[in-house]
Amino acid sequence: MSTLIYNATLLPCTAAMEVLPAGWVQIEGARIVALGTGAPPDLPDAEQIDAGGDVVMAGMVNTHCHMAMSLFRGLGEDVDDRLVRYILPLERRFVTPQMVGAGTALAAYESIEAGVTTIADMYYHEVEVGRVLDTAGLRGVVGQTIADFAPPDHANIDAGFTLVDQLVAAFAGHARVTPSIAPHAPYSTDIPVLARVARYAEAHPGVPVQIHLAEMDSEMDWAQRTHGCRPVEVVARAGLLRCGLIAAHCLHVNADEAARMAAAGVGVAHNARSNGKAGRGIAPVEAMREAGLAVGIATDGAMSGNTLDLFAQFAPVAMFQKLLGHSRARMPALEVIRMATIEGARVLGLAGQIGSIEPGKQADLIRVSLSAARQQPVYDVYSTLVFASVAEDVRDVMVAGRWLMRARAVQTLERKKLMRDALQLATAFKAEMHLIDTGRKIS
Repeated sequence: MSTLIYNATLLPCTAAMEVLPAGWVQIEGARIVALGTGAPPDLPDAEQIDAGGDVVMAGMVNTHCHMAMSLFRGLGEDVDDRLVRYILPLERRFVTPQMVGAGTALAAYESIEAGVTTIADMYYHEVEVGRVLDTAGLRGVVGQTIADFAPPDHANIDAGFTLVDQLVAAFAGHARVTPSIAPHAPYSTDIPVLARVARYAEAHPGVPVQIHLAEMDSEMDWAQRTHGCRPVEVVARAGLLRCGLIAAHCLHVNADEAARMAAAGVGVAHNARSNGKAGRGIAPVEAMREAGLAVGIATDGAMSGNTLDLFAQFAPVAMFQKLLGHSRARMPALEVIRMATIEGARVLGLAGQIGSIEPGKQADLIRVSLSAARQQPVYDVYSTLVFASVAEDVRDVMVAGRWLMRARAVQTLERKKLMRDALQLATAFKAEMHLIDTGRKIS
């Protein structure tokens, strides 16, 4: 099928980050075949869409998420020990393939509504995550978590690798879902397991690796106490500092480490809102990018950052770097949108397929309205997107030439069912929390 979108404020999100007024895009099947400005080509058999001056841009890339944890959103928000008190016991009791499917469906719906077309996820029962993404029509990198803290879907590391094998087999050759291996963090795996992951990645070059890295003060203390070094060095000693590594958070990365990571082809997933909300600090994003690292924007899980839309991340991403640099000029809005699109695609190793509107690339794009009073007047469209726009301004979403949302109506998921499933689980969570608070021991 052919689609022609015209009369758009077109943001191709290529290296120049140009703005094309009166822009048009021609799509054939799953791919973009042409774009330009002015009078569009005569294509009488194509679906014709007049964008009415709205922004049409590359679909956004969420470089780090735990989609199923949408079910933990707002739970125990002001409880200091909520991870140990609530989250871990609830995960041990309730995290099943069915729970992961329900939480991922809720997250997928939210993501589509917010113009996110690609998501890097790491959690448990990731085959279910891949299935939901496939049904929703989204693109994703799905990472089976491996850890040594008795996670809910594997009793030991060998069992974790078996789940990775099952995930890789389930989505081998899939057009939109890329299987991934996800060692949780250096402190929850340590060098022997990380080295095994490195060997696995070497033997499976199409399987990216996701990890939480240099995220917390306690992680820094662990690395120094256990290995006499910093977390980046721990990963390097394991042979895992390599192309295809997606490193989430990276708050504690110095100049030498940033250069080393860049030379190795590591990508960084920056979680500004989640990091700030947890009081963990500000990642040196501009310094990492200046060192040559690709840095994308991420939401983290809804337990940590509450929302899964990148619009909610944009202002923190920009403002935290301005605070670090004591200057309004730091982290311009244009760079924020670059990180949310083509640079995020680079982080995931997908820049050859997505992240920009270019002939030959996958037709992953979104339409964003500029009609709200809070968006007017528009002097700089990038500033408007970063500081004045919200997820509800996204009107249409397309992935691989297929409409996932039209006029704010999601086409691929049934809202009533996914909301019902999510609320049933939330009710069970609340009942279990009550038992925890009244003294029942969790087996």
